[in-house]
Amino acid sequence: MTDMQGITPIKEWPEDEKPRERLLKYGIHTLSDTELIALLLRTGNGTGGKDVIDISRDLLQHFGGLRHLATRELSELCQVSGVGPVKAAQIASAIEIGRRLEAQDMDKKTFVSSTDVARYFMPRLRDLRKEIFMVLMLDARNCLIRGVTVSVGSLTASIVHPREVFKPAILDSAASVIFVHNHPSGDPTPSQDDLKITAQLVDAGQMIDIKVLDHIIIGRKSFTSLAGKGLI
Repeated sequence: MTDMQGITPIKEWPEDEKPRERLLKYGIHTLSDTELIALLLRTGNGTGGKDVIDISRDLLQHFGGLRHLATRELSELCQVSGVGPVKAAQIASAIEIGRRLEAQDMDKKTFVSSTDVARYFMPRLRDLRKEIFMVLMLDARNCLIRGVTVSVGSLTASIVHPREVFKPAILDSAASVIFVHNHPSGDPTPSQDDLKITAQLVDAGQMIDIKVLDHIIIGRKSFTSLAGKGLI
């Protein structure tokens, strides 16, 4: 049975076609991106006759896929017809769970080179529209202790201050650190501010006997290692 606009509600779909039933019967890997989001949203709100599959499809099309959807603010999600604060919060919560799982996984990583670090962080940082500055803390054997986000926003000396950068490294008794940040423009070429801040942080690290191994700038398709360019 269809509604007045010719749309068949999900509850009237054949059992084998409903996302939740397909997940339970065949496994979550069989679901499309649209169906996964539909399971999060659960029900449509009836706006324009849309069901939850329509809303999920609109979200992906509007933002250009899951990767870009994950970078959006709640207010932006709510601009899509059928998505209110509750559904936006459900999406944001699922994305945040994924990020936290990634953070836990990072704590177990062993990075052998700057390329390893860059390859790990590029999928996580390259599409963000704000600059994220992270400090990776390593022990005496260059094994990762953990990673900490120090600042969010344009890099300036007032935001990326040595005190805030090295505080977690001191607390964790780190022997060395690696800095990682992204350029929302997609161009990983270091700016004058990047070079100035890095020089200040290297000097601060020397004073407290914590070596700065590298500062890696993540772009959309490539990265720059300041150590690799002889700038550290």
